[in-house]
Amino acid sequence: MLIKEAKEIIVSLSRPSKMPGLSYSLPAATCKTGSKLAQVEGSTCYNCYAKKGCYVFSNVQEVLYKRQAATRHPLWVRAMVVSIWKTSHMRWHDSGDVQDLKHLAKIFKVARLTPHIQHWMPTREAWVKKYLHKKPDNLVIRFSAAMVDGDAPASWPNTSTVVTDIKLATCPAPQQDNKCLDCRKCWDPNVKNVAYHAH
Repeated sequence: MLIKEAKEIIVSLSRPSKMPGLSYSLPAATCKTGSKLAQVEGSTCYNCYAKKGCYVFSNVQEVLYKRQAATRHPLWVRAMVVSIWKTSHMRWHDSGDVQDLKHLAKIFKVARLTPHIQHWMPTREAWVKKYLHKKPDNLVIRFSAAMVDGDAPASWPNTSTVVTDIKLATCPAPQQDNKCLDCRKCWDPNVKNVAYHAH
């Protein structure tokens, strides 16, 4: 498959200026658990960054929904592999979340077919835990705590939290012009929890 053909299937990829590598974002409005948490004051989804700023522009929303529809294309896995092959790091969903088991299985397959790439997927979907034993070693799935200043879920191997006290944040981005620079904690399976400063 040619790169041009692959891009026609997946629609496009994101290149977040903060992070290394690529990302594939989906509409925040279609998050299963996140949409419920967005109604709860004090939750990590209540003031969702993916529901404001550039994300709300109509042309951006159109692309996000097209990407989500693209995940159901029979050649999506192959197209994703071709499209991300030359990157070193991949973040799944800087906006949105995994939709269902079929979607998760496809992400697993993409990761298996790109063993040279480090993959990271944050999620709030608790059901994913049942399938962690099937995920490839080069994919880190971080379960996100539901509440700001809440504890990290102890039963998950990798997690993330949001804290209001910047002294408790372990993500260095706020002190680095909001960029990862050399930090790769999110992709590192040996890092149990990453604490982000509330923004």
